[in-house]
Amino acid sequence: MPDVQLTFETLAGPALHGLLPDLARLRIAVFRDWPYLYEGDEAYERGYLRAYADAPGAAVVVCRDGTRVVGAATCEPMTQGHAPVQQAFEAAGLDPAAHCYFGESILLAPWRGRGAGVRFFVEREAHARRLGLRHAAFCAVRRDPADPRKPADYVPLDEFWRRRGYTPCPGLAVTFDWKEVGATQATPHRLDFWTKDLGA
Repeated sequence: MPDVQLTFETLAGPALHGLLPDLARLRIAVFRDWPYLYEGDEAYERGYLRAYADAPGAAVVVCRDGTRVVGAATCEPMTQGHAPVQQAFEAAGLDPAAHCYFGESILLAPWRGRGAGVRFFVEREAHARRLGLRHAAFCAVRRDPADPRKPADYVPLDEFWRRRGYTPCPGLAVTFDWKEVGATQATPHRLDFWTKDLGA
């Protein structure tokens, strides 16, 4: 691919409404691959993303190549997000009100390796600090390393996350259900949390 100039914009509220179809298709395209293997449903995705557009304090970092949306990363105060996430933190003795929850960070394959992943974390952490939140957290699906569906060239993101200052939280996890590619019904999946102290 020729050199491209990726641009990044942190959007919230009504500014996101017109992008919901693009972002929904982007989520489905990226999450069909390992390790999520998510079948996807565009109507569901639009509703899911509309919740970000309508939630106070939530934001989406949008990555474009020219006018094309090629990536996105979401964040919101944990207290406004998924109840199971809040409950997992409360059960571990952690205060959800002190955390910004980072949802998906998605980027189409041809645009990877150009710094977008780092920029997604930088922009979301800046948004969290603007909200006065001292901690950031995200979760990643747990898969069996021996699963035959895993691509031979797959590289785990653990070291990338550690370089960004995040650490895994043993025992802190949440379960979400989704339908995998080719499946007829949703099944439970465990996701493990990583956190970072953003400072005062």
